Amino acid sequence: MSDKTLIVEGLNVAFDGASVVRDLSFTLLPGRCVALVGESGSGKSVSARCLVGLAGGRAQVSARRLSFAGHDLLDLSERQWRAVRGKDIGFVLQDALVSLDPLRPVGKEILEVLQTHGYGDRHTRTARVHELLERVGVPDVELRARQRPGQLSGGLRQRALIASALALDPALVIADEPTTALDATVQAQILEVFQQIKARGASLLIISHDLAVVAQLADEVVVLRHGEVVEQGPMQQVLRQPRHPYTQALLAAVPAEHPRGSRLSPERVGVRHEPRAVSHSDVLLEGRGLGKRYLGPDGLVRQVVQGVDFSLRAGRTLGIVGESGSGKTTVARIALGLLQPDEGEVLYRGQPWNRPANAVNEAVRRPLRREISVIYQDPLGSFDPRWSVAQILDDALQVAGIEAPARPARIAVLLNQVRLPAELGQRRPLQLSGGQRQRVAIARAIASEPKVIICDEPVSALDVSVQAQVLDLLADLQDELGLAYLFISHDLGVIRHVSDDVLVMRHGQVVERAPVEQLFESPAHEYTQRLLGAVPRLPGSGAELVVPPLDLEHEAFDLFDETRLWKIAI
Repeated sequence: MSDKTLIVEGLNVAFDGASVVRDLSFTLLPGRCVALVGESGSGKSVSARCLVGLAGGRAQVSARRLSFAGHDLLDLSERQWRAVRGKDIGFVLQDALVSLDPLRPVGKEILEVLQTHGYGDRHTRTARVHELLERVGVPDVELRARQRPGQLSGGLRQRALIASALALDPALVIADEPTTALDATVQAQILEVFQQIKARGASLLIISHDLAVVAQLADEVVVLRHGEVVEQGPMQQVLRQPRHPYTQALLAAVPAEHPRGSRLSPERVGVRHEPRAVSHSDVLLEGRGLGKRYLGPDGLVRQVVQGVDFSLRAGRTLGIVGESGSGKTTVARIALGLLQPDEGEVLYRGQPWNRPANAVNEAVRRPLRREISVIYQDPLGSFDPRWSVAQILDDALQVAGIEAPARPARIAVLLNQVRLPAELGQRRPLQLSGGQRQRVAIARAIASEPKVIICDEPVSALDVSVQAQVLDLLADLQDELGLAYLFISHDLGVIRHVSDDVLVMRHGQVVERAPVEQLFESPAHEYTQRLLGAVPRLPGSGAELVVPPLDLEHEAFDLFDETRLWKIAI
């Protein structure tokens, strides 16, 4: 394959006659990177799937020209595609948990790619698997290679998926949201891997809602909206001096570019409430000396949380940040009372809430459970797909002790509180956009009128504009209801925007705690300094970034329209 140029001219994609991509064109040369950006439903992922023959049986795909290395991609049989995928074109899928076989160790997942294309012998293939896992920043590679996806954190799963796509050093790598689940330091390592891909002369097509990641990699940016290109050009021009209002709106929604308390999205619906009068001196949830150990598949006991203290006050937000595997989610599960600590204790309103060895009777804890709620990272995985939105909320209200006659009216109030139209109550989760599902998750979380909500990566899977809406919604609800948030995220820009105080975790321990601005302006610990230094930045962040004011009267309602859904089955 001497000429390794990807040529896309006039790509059109439709499902059952409904057009989802119209007249997409770009050329990707060896050693270069093109980025496709835009909101959910803009056609980014569908376009990428067309380039690896995975658009789906119901897709109608046409183009004036669609070729790679001189081969017509529209004319390949499925057998020919199997020979090309992995060897010549690597594809990093977006959802690692779904994309990896849940019953097979991740090392065997990578091994299969090598075996399929006849790479080396058994010994060299095993060595290559370990080399690839090390390359993408997986620690303890021999142990991790033997673990199944469900035994790994989201970040480790994503790294294993990237390793699989890079197994045979393909000439073209297509990466669909490859850094979504990764913390700043691992993200920086993966970005370096992608830079190396370009340096060796391979080409990279990246799909990402993280514009700072795009800025680190892309030579050209293509902005898609409702399946059409609204802006296209060199990265510096598109991200520093955007011309189209939609691109300007995407840039304006990046939380790292806004001080805490400011809005990230145009205000369309609802009214900002005055903050409820709450005594911030009241400590609601407190952890003291928390520790947790796990027995690994190799028979070794590992301390995953050690000596963790935290204090969450009424009406405040405590951010917890750290790398994958640092113990953030374990602390959250202990705080919820879903996982018992091996050492230490959790107090709620000064009373024992969670201690080792069933020291707190569940009968004592159960009446207070409605006061502590949770918003998960993946709302789709936490919903019963057979239930409508109304049934999901009805179930939450029933658990909260609300009598059946009062529940329909309460459901209407909840939908209004999270800025969703009442008619969405009859839809099932798969019929909703990502942002709508997350709003339903928030509605479920506030159904019991809690005092504390634990937010575990609540916006990590959302594109930048929908993320902006959800963060604004959480801020509004905190003001309106006086909520306290324990907010876990690997995204430092999000943590800075939402938090009052921050804990930094590493290897199961808290290495630094401080008020948010103090921590970001003057980090004391070397690890915090390294974490902040690894955060990718937009070109010209700050005064140099040209983001003209939006014409809200004409643009705001359409730019952030989540109710418009593409009904696609792939």
